[in-house]
Amino acid sequence: MSGPWFSFTLTDFSYSFLSILFEGIPFILFGTLLSGVIDQFLPARVMTRLIPRNPAAGICVSALMGLVFPICECGIVPVIRRLVAKGLPVSSAVAYMLAAPIVNPITAISTYAAFRGQGPEEITTLRLSLGFFVAALAGFAVLNLPLRSVLKKSVLDQCGDVDSHSLTPHAPFTRRLASAMHSGTRDFLDVAVYFVLGVAVTSLFGTSINQEIFLPLALNETLAIPAMMTLAGLLSLCSSSDAFIAATFVSFPAVAKLAFLVIGPMVDLKLLFVYSLVFTRRFVAGLAVGLFLLVALLALRLGIVFQ
Repeated sequence: MSGPWFSFTLTDFSYSFLSILFEGIPFILFGTLLSGVIDQFLPARVMTRLIPRNPAAGICVSALMGLVFPICECGIVPVIRRLVAKGLPVSSAVAYMLAAPIVNPITAISTYAAFRGQGPEEITTLRLSLGFFVAALAGFAVLNLPLRSVLKKSVLDQCGDVDSHSLTPHAPFTRRLASAMHSGTRDFLDVAVYFVLGVAVTSLFGTSINQEIFLPLALNETLAIPAMMTLAGLLSLCSSSDAFIAATFVSFPAVAKLAFLVIGPMVDLKLLFVYSLVFTRRFVAGLAVGLFLLVALLALRLGIVFQ
């Protein structure tokens, strides 16, 4: 490895920080505004009717909702917080939260375009399939957990009084719209603080750590998979553009790049901060470790099958 393993440059850090920030902020803004609209215009009874009453079917349907309601991982947490308050089961919320950034048309198109010449059909199909499968398993894992071990107390309190901040359906449309914007703005400020902290940590790693330390791992498929997954978590890329970065790692095996594309939109540095806005710290830590191990094992298994 040439050069020191750590070298901080303010210019590089600032450029990386602003690039990630400006890439993610529009999605957060969209997500928070959508959460405000949900708060004011979506009655709780409607939300409960959208998801099948059968828990297993509800989780599977929720993991596929990204095909109809695509949203980036940067903006999905405020939407999830609002949907949970409206009565969406936590297991279904977790499944949608993890799957939607991957199982959606935008991500599918960008992945196919990025991997031209590298088996785009296989990579795209496997990415969406694994994204759905892992998200559904996570939903089933949450199904029997007590809510107090999953949700923060502030979110639990909202679940007990879901319409305390919502206007009646007979209120004037303009008044309800203004209230939706107010709710969205409040959510935006809450999420933005955590997002900025995560982006700062991500940018520090991306610009100060010598990336050459990862290159020798490409020669060992068993080590290449966790290495690429770790890199995805540290780089904290958006699911709509991460495939273009993954495709550049031509020396790494395909299953390692696939693991990069699956784990990144589910668990990365910025998301760990943002998830803690809704979920308890213990649950966030357990979710991160569980998803990392599950995706790594699935990728290793796929590597054996491909060989």
